[in-house]
Amino acid sequence: MNTETENNCLAITATGEDRLGLVERLTGKIADSGCNIEESRMAVLGGEFAQFMLVTGPWNALSKLETQLPAFADQIGLTIHCERTRKQEKKLTSAPYSVELTALDQPGIVRNLAAFFARQGINIEELQTSTYAAPHTGAAMLTMVMTVGIRPNVHIPTLRGDFLDYCDDLNLDATFEPVRG
Repeated sequence: MNTETENNCLAITATGEDRLGLVERLTGKIADSGCNIEESRMAVLGGEFAQFMLVTGPWNALSKLETQLPAFADQIGLTIHCERTRKQEKKLTSAPYSVELTALDQPGIVRNLAAFFARQGINIEELQTSTYAAPHTGAAMLTMVMTVGIRPNVHIPTLRGDFLDYCDDLNLDATFEPVRG
C-alpha cells in the first residue's frame, strides 16, 4: 500500500431510491477526485439502493471529495454520509469460518444466531440474508450467509458441535466450515 494513503481513509455510506446508473455515477465521482475504492458492498433492498465503501487517497483528494459529496448527493438523489477512518488491521489471529443457513423464515432467527456467536466471543465479520418462497409449498424461507472470525484459543470441533446442536434445537439447517481461498 502507498504510505501516502495508508492513514487517509474515508468510509462512505450512500442510500436512496434505486435507479439505473447510480453505481457508475458514484464510483465515477470517487475516481475523478483522485481517490481509490479499497472495499465496497452494494445491495438493492426492496426498491432502495445502499452502498458502503472504504475510499483511500491523498489527504487533499479525500478533502476535495468530502467537500463535493453533499452537492453531488443532492444532484443524484442519494443520502451520503462520510466518516474519516483508518484501515482496520487484518487480524491474523482469527480464522474465517463460513456459516450458511436455510430455514423456515420466522422472526428472531438472525438475532438468535448473532447471540450464539456473541456468547462465544466470536465476531461476525459479514452477514447477508434473503427470503424466498419455497418451490412447492410457497412457505417463506430464509437463507443466511455469514463469515465469523474464530480466535486461535477456540476449540473448533467443540464450537462446530455446539453450533450445529443449537441449530438442530431451533430446527435450522446450517453448515459451519472454514473459508476456502
